[in-house]
Amino acid sequence: MIDRERLAQKCSTWNISLTSSQLDQLDHYARLLVDYNEKVNLTAITTPEGIEDRHFADSLLFAAQPEVSGRMVDVGTGAGFPGVVAKIYKPELQLALMEPTGKRMDFLKYLCAELGLTGVEFVRERAEEAARKQWREAFDLASARAVAALPVLCEYCLPLVKVGGRFIAMKGPDADNELDLAAAALRKLGGRAADDRAFTLPDGSARRLLVMEKISQTPPAYPRNGGKIAKKPL
Repeated sequence: MIDRERLAQKCSTWNISLTSSQLDQLDHYARLLVDYNEKVNLTAITTPEGIEDRHFADSLLFAAQPEVSGRMVDVGTGAGFPGVVAKIYKPELQLALMEPTGKRMDFLKYLCAELGLTGVEFVRERAEEAARKQWREAFDLASARAVAALPVLCEYCLPLVKVGGRFIAMKGPDADNELDLAAAALRKLGGRAADDRAFTLPDGSARRLLVMEKISQTPPAYPRNGGKIAKKPL
C-alpha cells in the first residue's frame, strides 16, 4: 500500500527513524483504513502518498516531540490520527482514544486489535462530557488535530490534563491568529502558551505544533456544555 522507503526517507529529514516492524504496522494501518473507508467515512485521503504525508508523516512529527510520553488522550481522534501513529512510534505510551462517533470507535477497536496494540483505552465520549467524569485532569498530555478553533479546543482539552501536563494542538498557517484569540481561554482554564513549533510537511503544507502548559487546576465551571462552547468561545 504505502511506499515504506519513501516514508522512511521523508521522516529521516526530521531525524525520525522507523524500524521495519513499525513500517509494516503503518502499511497494515493504511490498508485497513482504505478498506474500512469504503463502508464508513473515515478520511478523504486514500492515495498511498497522501496517507504517508497527511496522516503518517504529520502524526509522526507530533509523536517525535519530547512531550509525547506518559498517559496521553487523543481528543476527537477520528481514524486514529495522531494517537494510533504515536502509539506505534512510542509503544510505551498509555493511550486513550477519545471519539464520540460509534462507527469510528468500532474502527479504532478493530484497528488496534489488528495491529496488535496494547495499553489502549477507548473512550466513546465528547471531551466536554469526559472532563466531568473520571478523566478530568487525568492525563499527562492531550492532543487534537483538525477538531476546532484553538479557543474551543482549549476548553475541550485542558480540563483533561493534569497540572504540569501539556496540550499540543496541531494547526496550520493561521496559528498566530488562533493563539491571539485563545489568550483569554488559556487564562481562564489554567493554561499558558509554552511553545510554538513550525514545520513543513512533505507535501509542502505548513504545520504548527502549539504547546500549552497546564499551570493550575481548571475551575469547576469548565468545561461548559458543548453548545455553549461552540456558541460563545472563551
